[in-house]
This record gives sequence, C-alpha cells and structure tokens, in this order.
Amino acid sequence: MNTITHQEVQALQAATPAQSMLLVPLSQLRPSKRNVRKTLGASINALASSIQRVGLLQNLTVILASNREHYEVVAGGRRLAALKLLAKKHRIAKDFEVPCLLVADASARTASLTENVQRETMHAADQFEAFAALIAEGRPIEDIAADFGVTPLVVQRRLKLANVSPRLMADYRADEVNLDQLMALAITDDHAAQEAAFYDAPNWQRNPTALRERLTEREIDAHRHPLVRFVGLDTYEAAGGGVRRDLFADADQGIYLTDTGLLDRLAQDKLAGMADTVRAEGWAWVEAVPATTYADLQTFQRAPKEPRKANAREAKRIAKLQAKLQEIGQALDTALEAEDEEKAEALDEEGRSVGDQLEAMEAELLAYSPSIRAAAGVVVTLDRQGEPVIHRGLLREAEAKALRTLARVQGGIDPEDTDGDGDDIPKPKKTAISEKLARRMSAHRTAALQIELARNPQVSLAALVHGMVQRVLQNGYAVELPIRISVRPQDGLEGYAPDWPQSPAAVALKELQQPWGEKLPEDDGDLFAMLVAMPQDELVLLLAVCVASTVDVVSSREHDAPGTMLAQAVGLDMAAWWTPTAEGYFSHVSKAMILEAVGQFAPGQVSRLAKLKKADIASEAERLAVGTGWMPAMFKSDDGTADAQGNAQADVPTETLEEAPEDAATEVEEVAEVLAA
Repeated sequence: MNTITHQEVQALQAATPAQSMLLVPLSQLRPSKRNVRKTLGASINALASSIQRVGLLQNLTVILASNREHYEVVAGGRRLAALKLLAKKHRIAKDFEVPCLLVADASARTASLTENVQRETMHAADQFEAFAALIAEGRPIEDIAADFGVTPLVVQRRLKLANVSPRLMADYRADEVNLDQLMALAITDDHAAQEAAFYDAPNWQRNPTALRERLTEREIDAHRHPLVRFVGLDTYEAAGGGVRRDLFADADQGIYLTDTGLLDRLAQDKLAGMADTVRAEGWAWVEAVPATTYADLQTFQRAPKEPRKANAREAKRIAKLQAKLQEIGQALDTALEAEDEEKAEALDEEGRSVGDQLEAMEAELLAYSPSIRAAAGVVVTLDRQGEPVIHRGLLREAEAKALRTLARVQGGIDPEDTDGDGDDIPKPKKTAISEKLARRMSAHRTAALQIELARNPQVSLAALVHGMVQRVLQNGYAVELPIRISVRPQDGLEGYAPDWPQSPAAVALKELQQPWGEKLPEDDGDLFAMLVAMPQDELVLLLAVCVASTVDVVSSREHDAPGTMLAQAVGLDMAAWWTPTAEGYFSHVSKAMILEAVGQFAPGQVSRLAKLKKADIASEAERLAVGTGWMPAMFKSDDGTADAQGNAQADVPTETLEEAPEDAATEVEEVAEVLAA
C-alpha cells in the first residue's frame, strides 16, 4: 500500500539533511497541538476508503515528541485520522509503517501552515474531465466510486458534467457560467441545444430553472403531469416510452417523458377500460376523455336521482347514526367550552367518521332509475392529480327535453300550460358578498392580471397604445382597459388583501421585477442611455413588466369586473393564481353561501356539513375544494359564457330541465327517438 520505499527514504534523507524521511509505526503517531488545522471535516470515512484502495499518496509531517517516545503530526491530521480508522476496523495493522517527514521543532507551526496554505484546490472542470478519462481507460463506475469513497451517482453526475459543450466548459473555467447553470444544461447531451439554450437567452433568463425548462419544453414532467400519475411511469417505460432523467434533481423529480403520443394512447386505453365497466351499468352513452373543465360539464344537465324507501334494517341503522352524531355534537360543544382541545379533537374525528357513515347510508337510498340510465350518459375523466373521476347522470339538451316531456305527458300535464320561457320557475336568490370581501377578491384578481400581463408583452403594448389612442387621437379616455397612463403602479393591494404578498401572483411578479431592478442603473442619464441601446425585443419585455404593475381592477361590488377585455386577451384563469380557503373566502360569506358552493364541487357532502358550525363548514369547504378548480362567481370566466361553475353539477328536477315542444304528439315522438338512440 505504501508508495515510498526504504530506498526512497534514504535518498530523501541524503538530499535534505535539515529534514529527514522516516517510516513511523502508526501506533507511535499522535495529533499535535501545533497543527494549525483544527477542523478535520466530515469526509474522514471517504478518505479512509481511498487510502485503503489507492494507498497513502502523501507523507505526514511530524516532530519528535518531548518524551521522545512518539511523534506528533503537525501536518496531515486528516490522513492520520483516516489511518487510525482503518486500524480500528482491522483493515491495516496497528504498527503500519507511515512515511513521515521529520522537521525541526522550531519550524513545526510554519511547516503546518505552509502545507495548508500553499496549495490550491483543483478546478471542478478538471475533476469532471479526469473522471471521464478514467472511464475512457475502461474503469467501471463502481470501482471509481469506491476509489474516492463516493456513490456511483456522484460519479455519474461528474461524467454528465464532463459531457457539456466545450464552449460552455471553457466559459465555466472563466467564471462566465456557474455550476448550477452547467448542471441544468447537462440534462441533454446535445451540445448545440445546450449552447442555444444558454447563449440565445438574455442574461436575466439564464437562471437554472429557465434553462432546464427551455431544454425540456417539448417533454412531459413526470412529477407534475396527471396522465403520468394515472398511467404510471413503469407502464409507460414497459411500453417502450422514452425517458430523460435529470441526474441533479431530487429522487422523485427530474424525470421527463419524451413520447407524448404513447402516453396519450396508454391513458386513453386505460380510461376506455374503465368506461366499458361503467357502460355495463346500462347508460345510454359513456365517453372517456383525459381531461374536462367546468365549462365542459356545463354543457350537460344533471339527471335526478330517485329516492327509495329504506328497509327496516337501513332505517334502524340511519336512526342510530343520527342519534350518535347528535350525541357527539353535544359532547364536542361541552369539550370546547371546557377548552379541552385533546378531547375536542378526538370527538371531532369521531364525528367525521360517523358523518361519513351516515352520508354513505343516505347515498345508498338515492339511485338513477332504469329509464334515466337509458337516456343519460357518463363522462369518465381525470382530475388534476390524475385520479379517475366518473360523472354519471349527464343529460345533453335533446335528452333533457325528452325526459321532461315524458314526465309531463305521463303526469297528464299539458305542455302548453307553461309559457316556455321558464319565468314561472322561481330562481334562487344569490346572496351578495360584502364589499370588503369583494375588494379583497378583486385585489387578487388584480395581482393575477398583473403577472399575466407582465408575461405577455404583445398585450401590454396593445393596452398602452389603446389608452394613448383614446386620449390623443380620439379626445376620450381609456374606459375599458384599466391602465393608468400616468404610470401610477397599483402597489396598495395588501390594504385590501392581507394575504396578497404571499399569493402566487404577487410572488411571480416580484420574481420578474427583481432581475430588472438589479440590472437597471438608478442614475437618470445612465438609465436612459441603457434603454436607448437596449434591443427592441428586450425593451418590450421591460415595458410589459412596467405596464403590468399599473393594472388596477379593485372593486367593491361582486358583479363588477373591470378589465374584462384585458383578462380575455391574456387568457386569465384565476384558478392558476387563487385557491379558495377558509381564511381567504369561506369564513367571510354566509353559511348558506358556503353550502351552496359545496353543492357545486362536492354535492354529496352538503347534508353532513349543514349540521356543523360555520367555522367547521368553512374549514371543510376549503379541504373539499382542493383539486376541483372551483371558483366563486366573482372569478367566473371573463368571456361571460360561464356562470357559477357548479351549475353543471347541480341536481335538476325532471320537471324543470327544459320547456317542452308545443305539440304533444311531436313531444312523444321526440322522446321515443331520443330514448331509442
């Protein structure tokens, strides 16, 4: 294992009479207080493994101890600790002969300091290329990892970095590219793609995240995409799907699928199998689609379920659960009054369990009749988490008319007795939200519009020019687009929405503004000179960021939605920037409005929640709304086509589905045609 022989020691002694090389038994070596390096670090195990496999490549520096019975190590404390560790593990003998340089006692501290200071760590790029050279010599990755006391993954990462474009590696050596950027670019082995992603982007868009997204923009992120969760990564790979793995990402991230067509086919096949199972229930039609929106579901109406009478066993069970739930509720109130949080929490959990059982029992008493299933259909789809969702009892327009007509004819009611416009049907009154909540929610809408506009330079420029044209050429004012031409940024949103600073929209806008703020000089003359010299496309990007900050659509009225045209232009989707929570919404509206909302995204939970206190209802509504995409009416689609999202899911009685045709004979014929289709 030793790399210095006895003959070499004798030669060194002859060459340097002021110093001498010795082979000292390990048992005679001790750490010295005059070693200037006091912190050994946490890599002793790795160093010990390296010494065991490769040998001790550098001698220790020692002085003779005052008792003249052992030697003190003044330089090489880490090597000494690693050798002691090997001896403790019986990997080397306790008297293993260690090559040491003996120096004079007076120069001990100088020698120690010189060894630690007069050296320079090799550049990381040299390390990457050295690992690649070892592989080129035929060394297995596992052997290299063992030599250096690291995992094979560390070696693979070094090799990946060694394969980066020579131009980028040269700039990395010159500190023009940092290590994080290099790791992001290493996700592909295509040197041309690496260089294009880095050098074609402006400096402020060369952060690792932006570089990685640019190189994987045509691929699917397995960590986020619902189809991957539904199909399963193993199934996709077993079918021959290509995968790109980012060696520098966390274990469950950094996996990108390259064959989107294969993933779509696998998802569709799996959904089709589920649809076949549902079709056996007797539905008129079943469609399997990977994704649906509330707007899609609003094209359907919900067929009504018909209750059946509970049998004796079911009635007894329901009565028992209702009594138990009432008992738990009383005990919970007592525990809360006594401030016994532990007991209250246990009772609350028990109450939820009993409530779930009661809800399941009540649900079993509601079912679609055979005649409904013969006319209605089902959509089998996925939610945002990739979980299957089955929407049963959906009625298209013709089917809804047919069922309503059939119900009227069978009931002996003349369709001509109604005027056909639905005015005789009482409509539920919408409870208005408070002005304070309207301002809070519109503040979040303002923040969302700001970030969307900042990301859309074309619309930003159009909005600015729109206002100028109306002011300068048309002698008017920009009444539709809420852009303040005098450049007064809307920076007071926190006064309306205390949670605005932490909102996704506010954080995203700040991340766009910060690089510009750091890049642009504060001196007026220097700033103007930089803007004049700036490329036009970059100047437009800066304009978008500035214009976005002037957007102001704060309103005190629920149904007042200024900036509709602007929202449509940027494709504003509030679900991407705002999430309904108890603190942000449900706690600020009435109990009736909360239950109405729950009826839209979790109709089966309404009866259970109606028995709870408002605070608990708000908390439960927040939990149930997760992943549904539900938005309150104030955030409905800005094109005006979508009403409250839950309308598509509300159960509609048969007699109010649609007005019937005027001719009764025609009605019956249409019913027969639809039901037979």
